[in-house]
Amino acid sequence: MKIVNGFDLIEYAKKNSYVLPAFNTTNLEMTNAIVEGLAEAKVPGFVQISSNNLKLSDPKVISDLLSNKLKGYDIPISLHLDHGKSFEDVKACVNAGFTSIMIDGSHLDYEENIKLVRKCADYCHFYNIPVEAELGTIKGKEEDIVNGDDSKTDPNLVYNFVTRSGCDSLAVSVGNVHGLSLEPSLDLELLKKISEISPVPLVLHGGSGIPHDLIIEAKKFNLIKINIASELRHEFIRTFGEAYEDNPMEADLISLSLKSKERVKNLVIKKSLGINFDVECKIISVN
Repeated sequence: MKIVNGFDLIEYAKKNSYVLPAFNTTNLEMTNAIVEGLAEAKVPGFVQISSNNLKLSDPKVISDLLSNKLKGYDIPISLHLDHGKSFEDVKACVNAGFTSIMIDGSHLDYEENIKLVRKCADYCHFYNIPVEAELGTIKGKEEDIVNGDDSKTDPNLVYNFVTRSGCDSLAVSVGNVHGLSLEPSLDLELLKKISEISPVPLVLHGGSGIPHDLIIEAKKFNLIKINIASELRHEFIRTFGEAYEDNPMEADLISLSLKSKERVKNLVIKKSLGINFDVECKIISVN
């Protein structure tokens, strides 16, 4: 199967009552593990990278890795840029074959955030690619960025922000946190209020630490996508750390890579099914 268009994936999820897991990848092993896990769980979803990953590899590398892997699978998966930092990063990923984009202007003031999202949305919509934006700031550590602020999404700004920015989904701050070091405390009442105002579906970042039953509850409030990154990275790195602790002279990279891939795959299965246990997971035609 080819990489699926982001608009089509979202409509498929709505039609079949899924919340879409969005798993961050970094390399070949992580990408393969995510695809294999989603396929075994029979749950559609996103493979995504952040702008920081562009320091490691060209976006075309990830796009080609995913395209080649999907040739052996019949599972709806979109390729998403997570926390895009600039219009230039957005263009690079669109040109590389990404089918879904996030531009994160949450660190900017309100009007500048709208302006940046609008610019990216106009560009992406020309190529029929959906754009995710963020309103409010999410506390915690996202890769190499530590954010000590926790400014929850103001529901009074949501409609104005969405309609003026042109975004197709909205990442919100409702007590969710990035990373594994902080405890999330979801404000479901706030999420409900936002969902009643927002003309577009909602996204939760920091999905690694949120219990599955809370995510199922949040699905009632127009939640379409949840990001899961830290747990996968931790599981991947842990494999190598344990091997080094057992034997500092360990050098069997292939065996360790295969073991780490298997661990990540199993975690993808667990998370994908856990957040969709209220749905009969079976892949049917995307169209």
